[in-house]
Amino acid sequence: MKNNPLDPKGLIRESYLIEGITPGECRSVFLDWALSLPAGTDSQKALAELHPLYAASHPDHPMTQVMADGLQQMMAPRRRGGWRSRERN
Repeated sequence: MKNNPLDPKGLIRESYLIEGITPGECRSVFLDWALSLPAGTDSQKALAELHPLYAASHPDHPMTQVMADGLQQMMAPRRRGGWRSRERN
């Protein structure tokens, strides 16, 4: 999986090659990956396409779980803060 446009710097790919990588380290790599996507890239779509490429062959790897968590959080509705979230009488 070299030169994947969904992982332009190979950060996700490389994380799977690091023996003993921790979930915290995977979260850090994931953040670096998200920040390094080219401008205008839909990160949710990129993650949705990238996750299955690795999940099938590495189901127990911490990066697989980090990407799955990222997908869930992107799809979950977010609470709006401030005056928009307060009840009006």
